[in-house]
Amino acid sequence: MSLEILSADSLRARRNNKWRYYPEDVLPAWVADMDFGVASPIREFMREMAEKSDFCYPLKPPYPQLEQVLVDRMQRRFGWAVDGAPVEVVNDVVQGICIALQTLGDAGQGTVIQPPIYGPFHEATRDTGRPAVFNPLIVTEQSYAIDFDQLEEAMGENARFLLLSNPHNPSGRVFSREELERLAQAALRHDLVILSDEIHADLVYPGNSHIATATLGPEVEARTVTFVSASKAFNTAGLRSALVVFGSPLLHQRFSAFPRKLRGGLNAFGAEAMRIAWAECDDWLEDLLAYLQTNRDRVAQAVRGQMTGITYREPEATYFSWLDCRGLGLEEEPFEFFLREARVALEPGLNFGPQGAGFARLNFATSKAILSEILNRMSQALAAR
Repeated sequence: MSLEILSADSLRARRNNKWRYYPEDVLPAWVADMDFGVASPIREFMREMAEKSDFCYPLKPPYPQLEQVLVDRMQRRFGWAVDGAPVEVVNDVVQGICIALQTLGDAGQGTVIQPPIYGPFHEATRDTGRPAVFNPLIVTEQSYAIDFDQLEEAMGENARFLLLSNPHNPSGRVFSREELERLAQAALRHDLVILSDEIHADLVYPGNSHIATATLGPEVEARTVTFVSASKAFNTAGLRSALVVFGSPLLHQRFSAFPRKLRGGLNAFGAEAMRIAWAECDDWLEDLLAYLQTNRDRVAQAVRGQMTGITYREPEATYFSWLDCRGLGLEEEPFEFFLREARVALEPGLNFGPQGAGFARLNFATSKAILSEILNRMSQALAAR
């Protein structure tokens, strides 16, 4: 199953935020969409639905076929026994996180997050009145590490949740079993509910292994709510479908107290596309990962060879490079500099919290030609300073 590489012209002709938000002379490397064709089984399903004019109300949940694929896939890929666990279908992971924050704790209770962290984590804690409590990652020479000394303080008075990005966005860390076990044991000591966003679990590079938080033992599983979707790995974010897996019936019962009608209706295509992705498209995923690894290495080569002042720590997962631009000595955020001087749109580091000041996130899930142009433009802009 070959990976279809899309040209810049074909990408600009599409109706998506990534390629339409900025003027045409800007190369986008920001929002988390990939510049590749979707796997053919998913496209064939969408084509069949269109040919049948099958745009009616979808089947109501539960979806037994999707749930069985979930059970089979999580066991096969991650050794996670999901069979029998309560599962809910939601429109996307962020919606599920917001509902969990709203229903599994009280207003004013704190949510421990580990910035720099996915921007909607900040928004979700703010908008639900479950304020963020920072346990910032430590920047090391090679990677990013959890500050376990500060963690106990963060989990102290009035904290209710640990909201975990696993694998971590934007750093690309794949946390080790030892790290996750220490996190989980701290959550047990402080009686926290663990909300584990594992949407990037399929995007892990060789030499690393994703460990599902719920596999760390019965006590940990009982207080863990896991969010999964095919949208990031299979490039289907616009189909708006994700699953929430509950470690205990009590957590599911409390989550379900949120009125289903307030979630909005489910997409007629999303759940089935997710089932097809997980059941039929692993060959496509393997091709994707090989391509992404080459691009990841290309970024490393360019940054280290041509962009003095930028520090790059290779991600162990995801298709993001978290660029440490603090050594450039800019008087503005690097996002602003590269947009103006290179006509390249990166994701602003401050979108990931105050710890992102002086950083920018580069999405390298694009063709080798487009990526080379992005990196060349950035290098030339720096050389011309």
